[in-house]
Amino acid sequence: MAIRRFPFEFEPRYRRILWLLSVTPARSGVEIGDGSFRVRFGPWRVQTDVSNIRCAEETGPYQALRAIGPHISMADQGLSFGSTTRGGVCLLFHEPVPGRETLGLVKHPGLTVTVEDPVGLIDAIADEQRPADPG
Repeated sequence: MAIRRFPFEFEPRYRRILWLLSVTPARSGVEIGDGSFRVRFGPWRVQTDVSNIRCAEETGPYQALRAIGPHISMADQGLSFGSTTRGGVCLLFHEPVPGRETLGLVKHPGLTVTVEDPVGLIDAIADEQRPADPG
């Protein structure tokens, strides 16, 4: 399958804050294809096999203080990469993945991304996880 790209949705009122964190449209996005799921959010990255994604669902809207920028949930250690409060996609993993901190010592059971096309990303994950037609 071809690599599909999903840009983050940048809400105008938060662009300056995100820019200060080195998070810009040119330095962020989600890529899925060839069995791999990759996210870049400025200097932060997450990568895992698509088969490691247990579920993906549309969520939101969010509160700005809990959504904008990179965040780790105190409740479950889930990671969020937020560029808008309008909504995004919450992913849960079979095996936790490294993410926010550079050494990869903290592993995250979930990830929320605020892409422009949440439904398209969910569909792309389902397409990538679907077994190939042998015929």
